[in-house]
Order: sequence, then structure tokens, then C-alpha cells
Amino acid sequence: TDPAGNRLPDPELHPDSALSMWPDNRIARDAHYLYRYDRHGRLTEKTDLIPEGVIRTDDERTHRYHYDSQHRLVHYTRTQYAEPLVESRYLYDPLGRRVAKRVWRRERDLTGWMSLSRKPQVTWYGWDGDRLTTIQNDRTRIQTIYQPGSFTPLIRVETATGELAKTQRRSLADTLQQSGGEDGGSVVFPPVLVQMLDRLESEILADRVSEESRRWLASCGLTVAQMQSQMDPVYTPARKIHLYHCDHRGLPLALISTEGTTAWYAEYDEWGNLLNEENPHQLQQLIRLPGQQYDEESGLYYNRHRYYDPLQGRYITQDPIGLKGGWNFYQYPLNPISNIDPLGLETLKCIKPLHSMGGTGERSGPDIWGNPFYHQYLCVPDGKGDYTCGGQDQRGESKGDGLWGPGKASNDTKEAAGRCDLVETDNSCVENCLKGKFKEVRPRYSVLPDIFTPINLGLFKNCQDWSNDSLETCKMKCSGNNIGRFIRFVFTGVM
Repeated sequence: TDPAGNRLPDPELHPDSALSMWPDNRIARDAHYLYRYDRHGRLTEKTDLIPEGVIRTDDERTHRYHYDSQHRLVHYTRTQYAEPLVESRYLYDPLGRRVAKRVWRRERDLTGWMSLSRKPQVTWYGWDGDRLTTIQNDRTRIQTIYQPGSFTPLIRVETATGELAKTQRRSLADTLQQSGGEDGGSVVFPPVLVQMLDRLESEILADRVSEESRRWLASCGLTVAQMQSQMDPVYTPARKIHLYHCDHRGLPLALISTEGTTAWYAEYDEWGNLLNEENPHQLQQLIRLPGQQYDEESGLYYNRHRYYDPLQGRYITQDPIGLKGGWNFYQYPLNPISNIDPLGLETLKCIKPLHSMGGTGERSGPDIWGNPFYHQYLCVPDGKGDYTCGGQDQRGESKGDGLWGPGKASNDTKEAAGRCDLVETDNSCVENCLKGKFKEVRPRYSVLPDIFTPINLGLFKNCQDWSNDSLETCKMKCSGNNIGRFIRFVFTGVM
């Protein structure tokens, strides 16, 4: 790789290559493809590289990528001989999560000509926060259960669409309304009664009918057994259940059936490229590195906020948090053996109202940009699917502590934040450095920022300066910039 982490041609395989770095971190060519970008730094075209000396036959495959105003991939095509091979379109919800895709593939029509299919294959996606939990098409539905607070999959549940159709049933309220009239016709219940019947039905299905419901039925001259006899039977669909076996990063290596046999097995390289797969039962296993889903039509991995190219080991668009995510906008963690990036982003800087002043949202007082009255702290992944946080606080035992007094570690959580911004790509060195900072004894607290005491040797810090200095110091330490660390120590006292 070059100094920014961009992968370079292997000198053993390409001894004639003198390339040592890529300008603007935009890789223009590698051993297989030529690349083009737009003015926003987004990959727009990838074409097969024809080696020098090889006769051109115009059979190069060209991949084209189109984006919306939010820099999200919305349209992909692959062509050869100026004819389309594959076309796909992607849909997103207001939170930027992909909720559907449509794929047209080249096939032979009734006249014998090869063209894109008239009807696309449609896939729908369901989410639990930032974790993709459901994939459904016209043939099957695949659901994934993850480790709590993690992107590591535990259980895969597959249900055929035909089986799902058999689970459709009327609710108890619908059944009674359709035949509740004096003449056997339909009747409309008031919303309150429908709500009570729905609650009763859920209690019957769970075999936990409350005393309140029993008294209500008794006042109507009815029993639980009578109401249960009016309910449509519940159909339990046939499901294929498999357990995931993953590596230390959460990358699936095998699917184990309920009988204990290996139903699917795969091997990958460090960057998530599939090297070998054994799939005798034709199972669709699309999960790759944590937070990633494989798109067969493009070869890319959807990574929540961006798309990841495993052949290059980087993203095809720039980091949406800009320089806060690092100098290389396309970078995936440079050590993929130990680091992951499940959201295509990473380390958090959080703010919330000052506890001494109160308030809601992000700040004490007006919740607007420019208001300096807020508590700031840092959060990093704890390695267990959650976050550990740390910051600077005043002792709070006397009136003068807030202005000029002893400091202490603040008691913070990611969930209590008014807002959290991602400020650093997943970097185990920076995270471990910050975890060490969280455990250190805090300097004395002063509400005055560093700008009022340019050289203070770190003796006094408010929460904002402490978190900013700790983050920058850890980034310098992990980059090997010892001179910068010394200069920062002189002015901030943080080493």
C-alpha cells in the first residue's frame, strides 16, 4: 500500500510498475481495471484493462455507477459490446438505509434475441436500527438474528414464500365483525372493542389470559374457550434454521444445520474476497465482513452508508464525515484482520446539555449551533458490540469547582448523548489509546477554554478541551508523529 493505505500493484507480479502513491487517493488503474471518478470523488466507471500487446476486440466489460444528491448509489449497469448485461436500481428510506433493489439480467426472449428481462427481480430489506435483519424476494425470506448489540450473526432463518402465504389469517376482531350481525352479516365494532379483542387474542395465543380479560368475558357471559373456538387456526410455516460459525471479526465461515451438519462453508482473504465456497444445498449466504451484504450483480458489498469494493479493499465513494474519518476518504481499516467498519464509518464525539445547567437536546439553553454550553466526551467500541465513554467533569462539591477546581472522570454513555458525531475510522490503536485516557486521573477543571491560557501544561481542562486534546494526541501517537505530540504537550499538557 501507499502511505495513505491505497493498495498498489504487487511488485513481484508487476515489476515494471514504478507507482508509489495515488494522487487524491483515487486509484486510476490496477492489474485488472481502469477507474474514473466524478468531481465529488465518486467512482463512476470501471472498465476491463486490456494488457499492452493484446489485440483489442472491444469485448471489455464496463461497469457504470450513478448516484443521487445524497451520494447514494441508485443505478448500476454492466455492458459488453455496447449491450447491457445487468442493470440494477436501489431504493433507500429517509434514514439512508437500503430498503429495496430491482435487478434486470440478460436473457433470451421469445424471439431468440438476448436482452434484459422485462420483469426485474425485486428484493426487499428490513432493518433493526443499523442492522439488516430481513431479506425477502418472490421465492424466500431470510431473517438474521445477531449477537446483542453486535453485527456478528448468530442464527439464519429461511422461510419459503409459499409457506409465508399460509400464515395469513383473520384476527379475532375481524372474524366476529364479519359474522356478528343479527342476520349473520357483517358489523363494525367501535375501535375500543377492537383493541380489547386484539389484546385478548394475543393473550390467548401466548396462553397467558389476564384476570382482567377473564372478568370482562364473564360480564359478557362468555368464556375463554368460547372465544378461542372463534379464532382462525395458527399455521406454523416450515423453516430452515442454521447457526452461524464466524471468525473473530464476525465474518461467517460456515452454516450449521439443526442436525449438526455443515450446510455451507466458505474461505475468504483478509479483505473479504470469497476464495472458496462449498454450498451443496444452494443456500444464499450474503453476509460478509461485519455490516456488509454481498450484491451479486455488481460484486460490491453494501455497507450501510457506502459500498465496499473487496477487490480494492476500500469504498467506492468518499467518507460522508469528511476529514473527521481520516485523511483517506475511501479507506477501510488498514488492518482488516483485527479491525472492522460495520457502518462504513467509526469513533464518536458526543455532546449533551451540561448537568449543572440542565436542558434538553444537545445543549443547555437554546439548542442551536454556536451555543457553547454543552458537555463533550468521547466514545469508542468496547469490543462487545457496545461503546465505552470517557470525559472530563468538575468535582461538584463546592460552588467554585466549576470555575477553578478539582476534576474527575465524567459518567457518560452513548445512549444519553444529545448527538454523537463519527470522528475517526475504526482504528484499534486509537481506540486502545483513548481507553487508556479514560482510566487516567483527570487534570483540574476550569470552565475557561485553552484559548485563554495558551500554555497551561494541561493543569486545567474543561470537558471540550480534554476530549479534543485526547483524541488528537492519540491520533498523533498512532501515526508515529512524535514531534507533533511534543508540540501539543507544550501547549496543552496532554501527552
